[in-house]
Amino acid sequence: MALAAFLPVLGPLVDKILDLIPDPNARARAEAEYQSALLAAVVQESADNREINKTEAAHDSVFVSGWRPFIGWICGLAVAFQYLVRPFWIWAAAVWFPDAPVPPGLDGVLWELMFGMLGIGGLRTVEKLKGKAG
Repeated sequence: MALAAFLPVLGPLVDKILDLIPDPNARARAEAEYQSALLAAVVQESADNREINKTEAAHDSVFVSGWRPFIGWICGLAVAFQYLVRPFWIWAAAVWFPDAPVPPGLDGVLWELMFGMLGIGGLRTVEKLKGKAG
């Protein structure tokens, strides 16, 4: 399970627990240990995902090795539809067929899909929650 999904809940909870430690040195040491453990978990999760990806990509069956490219192509086609085809379609329909309905948009879930596919959905959240984002 993705560690990033738990960070919005885990971060504030750990901060409250750390605030209960009266000794500033002990609090700083506990926070450093927490940060180290969190970083180790993120690195391990990334390494595990890389190994899974390598194994799936090397598989002989297209149903195992081909699902990621298939989803990637679907995401690419959705981006092309949303930002190339749909605007042209709306313009052409307004010029030649003014009574035609507007095609539905995909923008609400498209960004979530694309960020997940590109792997940029959660790791930056850690930096932002800790105020380290530059």
